[in-house]
Amino acid sequence: MRDFETKTFGKWILAGEHSVLRGCPALAFPLTSRNLDLKYMATGTGLEVEFQGPNGEELKLLFYGVIENAMKRLNVKTPLTGQFTLSSSLPVGAGLGASAALCGAVARWCESQGWITTEGVYEFACRLEDLFHGESSGVDLAVSLSAQGIRFVRGGERTPLTLNWWPDLYLSYSGQRGMTSSCVTKVKAMFDTQPELARVLDLKMKAAVEMAIAALTEKSAGEGLTQLKAALATGRECFEAWGLCGGGLSTHMDLLQKSGASAVKPTGSGGGGYVLSLWEQPVPMELRDILVKIPRP
Repeated sequence: MRDFETKTFGKWILAGEHSVLRGCPALAFPLTSRNLDLKYMATGTGLEVEFQGPNGEELKLLFYGVIENAMKRLNVKTPLTGQFTLSSSLPVGAGLGASAALCGAVARWCESQGWITTEGVYEFACRLEDLFHGESSGVDLAVSLSAQGIRFVRGGERTPLTLNWWPDLYLSYSGQRGMTSSCVTKVKAMFDTQPELARVLDLKMKAAVEMAIAALTEKSAGEGLTQLKAALATGRECFEAWGLCGGGLSTHMDLLQKSGASAVKPTGSGGGGYVLSLWEQPVPMELRDILVKIPRP
């Protein structure tokens, strides 16, 4: 066994959630202010795991499940030894890619031990993430491992973006946890109960992605802002039609818009978690403690 250390990052999605599972593009960016650090010391003695950081304790159940899954897939039957230390500032179930950051870090650790190739890290991490999502699109992992904003298409394209300007975008927590697997299941079920609407919503989310890309590649903010507001509004309409905006999530989004946000949408799977908001005016003082500004990638 070899000592090892790695860092993976959180992510946020501007548009493309859910439809990305069916071959539509998604537009996603790293959240470098939130990350997961994994350190491993090959002590040769029994397995020890320590969890640190503001969200480290939330990883307990997730980590043991991921490690067990990894060893099973690799057919490693020898009991693990050594000491893991995991430090995380990524809340679990909030839409910021905590499970992807964990699965990516564990996959890199497996590579360091010689069990998988460098080229196989991404695909192996995706299979580990299936444990949480039922079916991983891979977009969270692509961003978490590369720390780069991309136009992502499942099984293929990962195009970095050349941005000509950057809007005032913020993230804020809705106060409600979301379960990715149940949200994915709910959207997929629509293809059985309302197949025509389900296909229309996928195309609508695809249009939101293309609008957002066109907005951010405009030469100036003037025309770009109009397109970006339309993209976020379209994305939110998809979430609402999927039935993924109820309870505290809806209340939080309404609060932001009533307070002056130009556009608001969930980021991630929906059902709760974090919200993305666009502002053209200064953020009100009473909201500054809950809104986190997203720096230009």
